[in-house]
Amino acid sequence: MSEFRQKCIGKTNLVGSFAAIPHPIAVEVMAQSGLDFLCIDWEHAQISRDMIETMVRAADVHRVPAMVRVPGHAPEAIQAALDSGAQGVLVPRVSTAAQAEAAVKASRYPPKGERGVGPGRAAGYGYRIPEYLAGANDRIVVAIQVETAEGLANIDAIAAVDGIDVIFVGPGDLSVSIDALGPKGADELNAAIRTIVGVTIVHDKAAGIFCASPQPVGQWAAIGASFFILASDTMFLGAGAAAGSSAARAELARGERG
Repeated sequence: MSEFRQKCIGKTNLVGSFAAIPHPIAVEVMAQSGLDFLCIDWEHAQISRDMIETMVRAADVHRVPAMVRVPGHAPEAIQAALDSGAQGVLVPRVSTAAQAEAAVKASRYPPKGERGVGPGRAAGYGYRIPEYLAGANDRIVVAIQVETAEGLANIDAIAAVDGIDVIFVGPGDLSVSIDALGPKGADELNAAIRTIVGVTIVHDKAAGIFCASPQPVGQWAAIGASFFILASDTMFLGAGAAAGSSAARAELARGERG
């Protein structure tokens, strides 16, 4: 758990997944699947503030690092996620260096940032504040998501921001933002992703990307990406149910023919 950030910034290949089902059982199931980490999706899923803490606690039971994709840039959301005990944050829609700097400030304690000190779960509800403060800046992963045309244009300045650990590509939003949605825009989207990953590596940051399926992981690893979020618990649930249903119907059809 304590080595999660070191693995990220050391560019160890890591495969995680989004946790979007707002229940600790779903987190425990995912945590036992062999994933390197989980990212609780506070941005797009129907997850409440108190459930964030419950889901982080469930991941902790199985010693799987849990980070949180926060809803936006608000420092209050970033600090709430970290106070819950999360090992890091993923900040969406970062399009400028100033926004990247603000994410760092909200995630780090002084003198490196402006995170407020409080007796949350991460600090043992007040029992371990000094100990937590002493190591938090070295343990917390600050990941930002570049997924807009503006972010693509500003990627060199964004990647140069001190304190950013991972620059993560959101292909879906990026494809819409640069008008490269669908098969016709695949080449343009891939070129944009290669640009973001390449500039990230030049600035010695870890590059990450969302992959809806396992197939693209090798493609992006080959150009330097090392931090992968593979699908989500809801996507795995749907895919597994669909595959099982299809296989059962094929067996029924085979029996009818026999």
